[in-house]
Amino acid sequence: MSFIKNISIFFGLLLSMSLYSQKDSTAIKDINIKETFVQEGLYEPLKPAKAAFYAAILPGMGQIYNKKYWKAPIVWAALAIPTYYYQINNSQYKRYRTAYRLRKAGFQDEFTYNSGNTNVSLETLERAQRQLKENRDMSLLSGVILYILQIVEASVNAHLLQFNTDDNLSFKPTILQNPIRLDAPKVGLTIKYTF
Repeated sequence: MSFIKNISIFFGLLLSMSLYSQKDSTAIKDINIKETFVQEGLYEPLKPAKAAFYAAILPGMGQIYNKKYWKAPIVWAALAIPTYYYQINNSQYKRYRTAYRLRKAGFQDEFTYNSGNTNVSLETLERAQRQLKENRDMSLLSGVILYILQIVEASVNAHLLQFNTDDNLSFKPTILQNPIRLDAPKVGLTIKYTF
């Protein structure tokens, strides 16, 4: 097991030494301070913070700030679904909770007929309350998680929009067969990168 681990670490280090991801846009030499703020394409360190702030204030606004307009309706729909289920489960929970309290106090509830017969037992009311409360809490938790994820997505997207994504920085693995030995083909891996 340690042999495989050592080999994978060796190849990881070997590959990481020869790959370059982007040019450092913050290391620009001989530029006036006034030109730095005007020049296009320069790294803006506050852009991700602004996107996260806007997304926290109004969900979807960080995506709009990043000019990814198509993501805003997805965020709104993703947050509307747990909100809808929270409201449904909460109203049903209150309905069964009220019926349970009335029945425990000896009064008629919405599940009791005029003759005093019921189609829902007290145990069923308790189980329904537990299940609806659990569903309501899960809806709330999923809504909070989606809210946080859309903030993180806006911030990460703002970071990634500032990266140099030139085609010369691409990583293009190709599989080559050995043309000399066609009877027993060997498959190798060649990594080709250009600057």
